[in-house]
Amino acid sequence: MGRPPVPLLSTDLIASIAMDLVNATGGFTIPELARTLKVSPSSLYNHVSGRDQIVELLRERAMSEVVLPADADLPWTETVAGIMRSYRRSYARYPRLIPLLTAHAVNSSHAFTMYNALATTLHRAGFTDADILRAITLMDCFVLGSALDLAAPVEPWEAGAEVGPELAAALATGGPKPARADDAFDFGLDVLLRGLADLASR
Repeated sequence: MGRPPVPLLSTDLIASIAMDLVNATGGFTIPELARTLKVSPSSLYNHVSGRDQIVELLRERAMSEVVLPADADLPWTETVAGIMRSYRRSYARYPRLIPLLTAHAVNSSHAFTMYNALATTLHRAGFTDADILRAITLMDCFVLGSALDLAAPVEPWEAGAEVGPELAAALATGGPKPARADDAFDFGLDVLLRGLADLASR
């Protein structure tokens, strides 16, 4: 029997099935991925070097949805805000992917495109190299945490005797999901950018 005209496996198919497994279970293994694809584990290695490369394929897929502002003349705060909003929207689609990615060093061209854009924007705004690194790390923590918040239960805090009156009053102001998470993100983004703007003006 001759070879099939179209390969049964590809890096894109492997990434798609791996993403399905992550969305369903929070992770994947090479044997599990091979079983799902109905191939031997050795067949996967004809297309990928191993699990680390598959993780980066998943990062690349998520980061490919991040849209950078097209207007180069925007104030730096608007550029950063636009990137962070798009970054959050992208990862909100794959919340179970976030813990997996944080265990691996970034090696994605789409990710570096975004980080380079942030670094260039902050450099032009007058930030020092050390503060650029701090700011980007802060943005990562904030955006990824906010993306996870979108996947939280509708009522993330259970009512009970341990909830004090001040916290109970605060919780009563929260809107339904996802409005609560969106409101918290907008509030946090405003605080973050105000703080960075204050730092840039010193």
